[in-house]
Amino acid sequence: MDKIITWWQAHRPSRRRLVQLYAMLLYNAHIKGFWEGSIYTGPLKALCVPGLNCYSCPGAIAACPLGALQNAISASASRPAFYVVGLLLLFGLALGRVICGWLCPFGMLQELLHRVPTHKIKKNRVTRFLSWFKYVLLAVFVVIIPAYYAFRRVPLPAFCKYICPAGTLEGAVGLLSNPVNADKYGMLGALFTHKIIVMALILTACVFLYRAFCRFMCPLGAIYGLFARVALLGIRVKEENCTGCGACLRVCPMDIRRVGDHECIQCGQCVEACPEKAISFKAGKIVLKGPEV
Repeated sequence: MDKIITWWQAHRPSRRRLVQLYAMLLYNAHIKGFWEGSIYTGPLKALCVPGLNCYSCPGAIAACPLGALQNAISASASRPAFYVVGLLLLFGLALGRVICGWLCPFGMLQELLHRVPTHKIKKNRVTRFLSWFKYVLLAVFVVIIPAYYAFRRVPLPAFCKYICPAGTLEGAVGLLSNPVNADKYGMLGALFTHKIIVMALILTACVFLYRAFCRFMCPLGAIYGLFARVALLGIRVKEENCTGCGACLRVCPMDIRRVGDHECIQCGQCVEACPEKAISFKAGKIVLKGPEV
């Protein structure tokens, strides 16, 4: 019994991992969709969950905010995208990149893949530079291309269609893996092959690079990163206690330049790492984790 207790204490999931798991289960609560091979189309699909979870996943009970944003921009020639933009503002102002670190199923998948025992590529100047690439993808594939085709009356959610690995894994693979959809195999073509290759490359990269998709390619993370300074919930540094030792930066697996910046996913590892107890996890002025608790 003592060995079991010792093993559990060493391997039990962290509070953050449990929240990630609960979020994934909540996002995909339409359990019967997995064995029926169908997509939920009820009233909840008009809403969006905060994290990256494909609309077409058999279990998804709501829409993905990134897909909803592209669809709204694609329809912007006929109606404004107030609802989706307002929802992203609400998520960003309230939670910011806490969503990335705690509430994103695809973020959890990337972290689990990174646990595969193999050589790991540490963050460096190259990875820090590449972290800006997601803003290019946001501008080009989420905004410019859908907006361009909107005025040609051709809806084109470009990021979802050509890149998104979550959509390929959860939507395409999730549906096609069910035998009831075997009659759809004949419809697959070059685009599906392209998406499978992109997904495989991204998931493989996540084995060697911590959260590779999140760091370099996720436009949703890029959007939430814009709210890093103003989000209600997140990591805060008590500047008068900070000595600039850099312990927080060394323990962080993301490409941050300082705690709480646009690359910080608010995972909280830096709270325990700070020798001066200068870092806390707060909701406004309420300390949720840190030296003041």
